[in-house]
Amino acid sequence: MPTPILLTSFTTWLPHQKSNSSDDLIAKIHELHHTNHNLQLPPLGFLRKLPVETEQASSYVINKIAEIQPTAIICCGMAESRSQLTVESKATCGDIVLRSPIDLKQLIAELSVTEISHDAGKFVCEGLYFAVLNHITTQKLNSPCLFVHIPILTDENIQKVTKDFILIIQKMALL
Repeated sequence: MPTPILLTSFTTWLPHQKSNSSDDLIAKIHELHHTNHNLQLPPLGFLRKLPVETEQASSYVINKIAEIQPTAIICCGMAESRSQLTVESKATCGDIVLRSPIDLKQLIAELSVTEISHDAGKFVCEGLYFAVLNHITTQKLNSPCLFVHIPILTDENIQKVTKDFILIIQKMALL
């Protein structure tokens, strides 16, 4: 079996949230991956509904990386205040900044509702991104990692967001 691209998502963390848009999108990708073979998606691995706690989420993802040895990793989180998909350029922990090794301008060049962000949020999303980038670096893994923040999905944006996200997956498969 070919090595998959690992996709991760979070569960909710606030009482008003009925779902987490990162998991909603990953669930849609999972469904499309199994039902629409014309999409030409690469093999995918899924780690859904991570706890919104940095150490636990990081541990789960790092263990999954060791288990499946993915060709690439796309971690996703919800950004309620954003209106587009955003790919994160860096993760910070204290004074240490780890940058994405991916040419993000090239990655998003043909995408319609995706932009580059330089603020991963100072919450569990940034903590997870930092932990995974650090793990990849210290273990000298050849698996590029990207963090994508997902806006709240609506009837108005879901098709464009899904299309851009599928293109991100396809481009990550070529790295």
